[in-house]
Amino acid sequence: MTNRWVFALLLVAIALLSLPLQAQEPVKLRASVVAKTFGFAPLWVASKQGFFNQQKLDVEILLIRGSDVSTQALAGGSLQVSGASSDAPIAAIERGLDMVIIGGIINGLSQSIMAGKKYKTYEDLRGATLGANSLTAGTAFAFRRVLKAKGLEYPQDYKLINVGGTPQALAALASGQIAAAPLSLPVNFVAEEKGFNTIGRFIDVIPHYQLSVYSVMRPWAEQNRGVVVRFMKSIALACRWIYGHKEAAAELLANEMGLKREYARKGWDFYTEKGLWNPQGDVTFEGLGVVAQIYAEQNQLKAPPNPAKFVDQSYLRAAIKELDGR
Repeated sequence: MTNRWVFALLLVAIALLSLPLQAQEPVKLRASVVAKTFGFAPLWVASKQGFFNQQKLDVEILLIRGSDVSTQALAGGSLQVSGASSDAPIAAIERGLDMVIIGGIINGLSQSIMAGKKYKTYEDLRGATLGANSLTAGTAFAFRRVLKAKGLEYPQDYKLINVGGTPQALAALASGQIAAAPLSLPVNFVAEEKGFNTIGRFIDVIPHYQLSVYSVMRPWAEQNRGVVVRFMKSIALACRWIYGHKEAAAELLANEMGLKREYARKGWDFYTEKGLWNPQGDVTFEGLGVVAQIYAEQNQLKAPPNPAKFVDQSYLRAAIKELDGR
């Protein structure tokens, strides 16, 4: 055997020996949440319980306020996974961006409309200044839809200002800056304890709504399919753990969100009973269809887009197949 062949075989052997070591290197990912609230529990659980680590992923969870901003960061390449309101990627995809939804985070509406002590009914909110987490995305459209169903039209019957997410909305409510705002569960329990009134719940008016989703850029996801599948495996494991460990999940989320344990338990009960967390991390097409309908109304489209065009479930299906061994 010539020296050249010996050298070539040596290089192949070195390469083969190095593969397992390379495979053990965790892949760095940046994923966003638009608010550090109870509903984003699967991401916090995947991180704190080590499910990302199990899948050899080093995931940095970034708080990026505003679904539009998070979606822009994803499109610009500074994120690999955007956790944001579903209407933001829908709008981006409709504008031609090669983006896709790969799973669901919050598959319904947990918000209660909490108001100052002198406001007790929807009619009492007529002429008042109300707070929302955005004027152009997320729960703001759902908020307006609920108020419209109760006879209040925007903008003639009330003023709507952007006060930020649930923690900021509670602070604005407490300071008297606004008369009412939707607060995500279980922070609404905190507001009740402080003496604020519950006007109504979103879910009683809009029973199906895909609030937030995981989105990726499709070209990146296809080039890194194995990584995306591992990400969704982590999320599926987190969701299964949440459903199977009420007390531990309540304790973890109470500590992470700075909540009383009893509020976290109530939150767990509501989210699991209403299916606001999917047990695998999937989306609901019925809920996504409502978001698409609202998008069509806001943009004066003749018909809402088919929600199936925005979703690729293949990553989650592959993840579940690997987890269940079938």
